[in-house]
Amino acid sequence: MKNLLLIALLLPFLMGAQENQQAPMFMNVIMTPHPERIDAFEAGVAAHNKKYHTQGTQQVGMFWIASGKNSGKYVWSLGPTTWDAMDESNNYNEEHTKDWNNNVAANALPEMETTYWKNDPSHSNFTKNFELKNLSIFMLDIKRFKYQEFSAVLDKVYKVFKTKDSDQQWGVYFNELANTGEGDFVWVDFFDKSAWMGQEDKFPQWFEEVHGAGSFASFLKDFEATTNGEMQEIWIYREDLSSRDNAVQTPD
Repeated sequence: MKNLLLIALLLPFLMGAQENQQAPMFMNVIMTPHPERIDAFEAGVAAHNKKYHTQGTQQVGMFWIASGKNSGKYVWSLGPTTWDAMDESNNYNEEHTKDWNNNVAANALPEMETTYWKNDPSHSNFTKNFELKNLSIFMLDIKRFKYQEFSAVLDKVYKVFKTKDSDQQWGVYFNELANTGEGDFVWVDFFDKSAWMGQEDKFPQWFEEVHGAGSFASFLKDFEATTNGEMQEIWIYREDLSSRDNAVQTPD
């Protein structure tokens, strides 16, 4: 269960400075490079990011998806930002759009998926500075009209990991726009080496130590009653394609 709940579209840096008290948000675009133009895609997106996305809320992190149905695709992740900052950006001016179309989109397949993920600071754990390398993505589809009940489930999970594994850094995000079946919630865990995935799963034991004997069975019922299913992926950070470095700073 630890792997289930820690293998978690999104992303560090999410605890950057907040504008107007808004929680930080990321705009994620999942793209598939043309199989015969991968080098051109990488060169084009790297140049685009380093020309147009070097300042503040316009910075971009690039990720390569290493598992699941999206293996081989790239995530273009802008942020942390806010809706206000999006209004003030120049992302849609003619020069920017032309560069994107000619040097990025032209080297990718037509299909793409764009999502907006807002950080939930109350359930995230950013307590120390670290360097971004790998992301473990655990995405859930929450049942309709079950957000309040799911929040209670999330409270219990957060308490377990905050009590038993507080040195681990993780981020929790919610999808800003409804997208039935494609994920409403994501838990992102950050790691350097994959060996941790082979460690003993202590989540059931930890849960009952925190919430009481016999509580884990009830948790599983509540978890099933509030969610439709999950998706797990591993993302690799590509600093060479990004316009930001890999340093993640503890929020003020």
